[in-house]
Amino acid sequence: MTTLVLLRHGETLLTPQRRLSGSGGSNPGLSPAGRRQAEAAAEALAHRGDIAAVVTSPMRRCQETARSVAARLGLSVRVDRDLREADFGAWEGLTFTEVRERYPDDLSAWLASPEVPPSGAAETMQQVARRAAAVRDGLLAQYAGATVLVVSHVGPLRTLIRLALQAPPHSLFRMEVAAASLSTVTYDEDGTATVQAVNDTHHLVRHL
Repeated sequence: MTTLVLLRHGETLLTPQRRLSGSGGSNPGLSPAGRRQAEAAAEALAHRGDIAAVVTSPMRRCQETARSVAARLGLSVRVDRDLREADFGAWEGLTFTEVRERYPDDLSAWLASPEVPPSGAAETMQQVARRAAAVRDGLLAQYAGATVLVVSHVGPLRTLIRLALQAPPHSLFRMEVAAASLSTVTYDEDGTATVQAVNDTHHLVRHL
């Protein structure tokens, strides 16, 4: 059994406002609240005790979160570019309400099809899914039988959960993956996935 523990990065200043923050944006680091969340996640994962490796998106907020956890676990951090968030193009920094007001047709098309990119962006959610799946397959091959912490963003993490469930693409918009939340997927030897947990935030309660 191979386990992927999926950790979303802690909050940035954009997170509480629910502003889109992708790979084409300002690349913010963690806010003070986000740093506290990262430490809380580190404490929970240290208590878990079976993490063999830490792999992260290259974006600042993820690397800062991953380093907090890895330091607590005594592990190094591996950066994988394919764990980066989607590029939201002209929508970067906007809320969904603002996107709906300014780009209503583009937003409707994006929500309806994984093959449509955001306004001004080149990458579709279908392409995000391909790179997330490639990361998953590489980790399952390299760390067979072990537990790996994957630190990433809403898009890639929701995608990994969706793929594990064999759910349709539009299900991405029907699941919550909160800042510094933990989700867990296990894989049998034949690659059959089982989702064990989604959006676990219990470790954050006493740190808020």
